[in-house]
Amino acid sequence: MAMAMASVQLERQTSIQDSPRSPEAKLGMQVEDLWDVQEPELSPNEKLNACFESIPVSAFPISPQGIEIKSDASLAEAVQILAQNKILSAPVVDVDAPEDATWMDRYIGIVEFAGIAVWILQQSEPSSPRSPSSPNGAEFAITANGMVSAAGLGALGPEDASITSGDFFEALTSSEFYKNTKVRDISGSFRWAPFLALQKSNTFLTMLLLLSKYKMKSIPVLDLGDGKIDNIITQSAVIHMLAECTGLHWFESWGSKKLSEIGLPTMSPEHIITVYEDEPVLQAFKLMRKKRIGGIPVIECGGKKATGNISLRDVQFLLTAPDIYRDYRSITAKNFLIAVRNYLEKHEKRSPMLSGMITCKRDETVKELIQKLDSEKIQRVYVTDKDGNLEGVITLRDIISRLVHEPRGYFGDFFDGVLPLPENSRV
Repeated sequence: MAMAMASVQLERQTSIQDSPRSPEAKLGMQVEDLWDVQEPELSPNEKLNACFESIPVSAFPISPQGIEIKSDASLAEAVQILAQNKILSAPVVDVDAPEDATWMDRYIGIVEFAGIAVWILQQSEPSSPRSPSSPNGAEFAITANGMVSAAGLGALGPEDASITSGDFFEALTSSEFYKNTKVRDISGSFRWAPFLALQKSNTFLTMLLLLSKYKMKSIPVLDLGDGKIDNIITQSAVIHMLAECTGLHWFESWGSKKLSEIGLPTMSPEHIITVYEDEPVLQAFKLMRKKRIGGIPVIECGGKKATGNISLRDVQFLLTAPDIYRDYRSITAKNFLIAVRNYLEKHEKRSPMLSGMITCKRDETVKELIQKLDSEKIQRVYVTDKDGNLEGVITLRDIISRLVHEPRGYFGDFFDGVLPLPENSRV
């Protein structure tokens, strides 16, 4: 096997020299090397599991972002840092941790637009015996005019759109509460808490399972030597890696299958959470928080056709672009999509929202879907029938979950050292 492995690697190295490939493609060729020497009796899925278990996460290309947010930064500052660097999330460093602190004491979590949005909605809910408002929540409810009635757990109708428009967001972004609340104050509401990191020696299989079955959006990779984050691997980065592996045997054997063949989409149309065009955009954000989902399709009034998509990360436009809510005093879901597109075109900013509604059909292949997700830089695609009616949704996590499976007892005591969810975590 060693001689066969050396021969295959020599061929791969020659092809790489002849045709320069991206770091992700070179990584895919490592998988190819391992794929070619797997035991023939293994199924394709078992082969992939074995290949990914043989590659350490240290081999994954380094993300260039390197942005960290200090725990004493305000929510307003955190939002600006994320927006200016065009990233959705960043690790939070505890400013009170000693210089020689371990990674677990140094980092308190990962904050993202989605987490801030969820926290804002949580604080705005009216108090109840089961969920008493904190002093901060009460102060916020007073500061943001109309927010309590707009963002409670009750249903919102089209007539409530004005409540969730200019006054609400203007009061929020100009309030001392928003400017003074520190990132560490909302650590219990980080959407992907608890903070979980991998060591460089952990395997690709571990990483892929955490990003799919265990629903993590991003995973920090630590250098235990200095206790600092060396890389952050996201679901999007994995999908980009897969897109770069087109043409490789192991990828084509899996990617050539139709979506329906690998059981996608997993959700039936009647179980998809939707919002109508004339409902307040805050209703969409509220539903995402309540249902713990990252995005929601906007459906035409009285029909079944999806006209757009709103994700939790899109709350950034309401926190960083005041001209959106000033121009659109009644922010319905439809008007929000129009306003954001106009804003992005005006400021010449590239964004998935400029592409409109991205859809696919059940008979498309996995490879076609991966290429679409990667080129459009989006988190989900909606499945439609020949008439354009919504049939399902497929996320990055869904795709990764079809690539690998968790062997029995695989994680063992892996999670024993993970920080538990804070008591005030509701997401």
